[in-house]
Amino acid sequence: MDTDTDTGTDAGTDTGAGERAAARRMWHLLEPVHAVVYYAPEAYEEAAALGYGTAERWPAYFAWRAAPLGAAGAEETTAAFHSFSPDMVARYVPESWRIAAPDAVLAARTRAVTRTYAALLGPGADTPGVAEAATLARRVAGAAVPAGPLSAANAALPWPGEPAAALWQAATVIREHRGDGHLRALREADLDPVESLVSFAAIGAAPPEVFASRGWTPTAWEAARSRLAARGLVDAAGAATGPGRELRAQVERRTDELAAEPWRVLSDDEREHLAKTLEPFWVAAIGSGLLPGVNTLGIGKV
Repeated sequence: MDTDTDTGTDAGTDTGAGERAAARRMWHLLEPVHAVVYYAPEAYEEAAALGYGTAERWPAYFAWRAAPLGAAGAEETTAAFHSFSPDMVARYVPESWRIAAPDAVLAARTRAVTRTYAALLGPGADTPGVAEAATLARRVAGAAVPAGPLSAANAALPWPGEPAAALWQAATVIREHRGDGHLRALREADLDPVESLVSFAAIGAAPPEVFASRGWTPTAWEAARSRLAARGLVDAAGAATGPGRELRAQVERRTDELAAEPWRVLSDDEREHLAKTLEPFWVAAIGSGLLPGVNTLGIGKV
């Protein structure tokens, strides 16, 4: 989303608009670099070697993403992930840790990352540009004051020696920092987890059926829609009203504002250099066909 049009402010008088737009642009570049691992064949192979089922992606997904938290229970994981139904989380956590300990999952995750990037980039995964990108991204990650459990837990992990794996870890810290800030923005907007999804679908971020992957029942979805309608945020058809769109615009603005803080550690030239060095990763991730064309994050839609 273009941040200036998103916020309803005049970019000429909004001194923070440039920083927010830059943070959003870098998120768009880094998110595929991070997310492709959840879909990569190499990651499925590593998950299967640990004993996780691979007929669907969720057993490995919950293990990969929650492992930095340690052997977290379902309640803690639900709170950290926010958008997933508690019933869905409980199907996979804490069963994840009965299959493999978090430390074993983290080691396998690093192997999965290294193998995935090698498969996507070939010799390009081991070039000076990768090391440069890892160094710059790691500076940003180091400046990201933990905003919640996932950013804090990933920031506390040891750094891999392999540049590509270090880049992925930095991208993960940065995106989880953004995600934790997004949860803060949603709480400030008084949107609970399922209302967050319903209101996002209502502005066209993705069709409601895409959000079914988060495990909420139709009954829970409709109840949330009714609560939003009572607040005047959606109409009878479930589409966002003017106030509903404005509230979501405020959420996105606040998310970008919080996400911009660690990016101040880089100069404009350094940020542009990082963007340039990330391009091969971004192109490879998007071009792999592994990532879904429509996603619950609304990238490319809002």
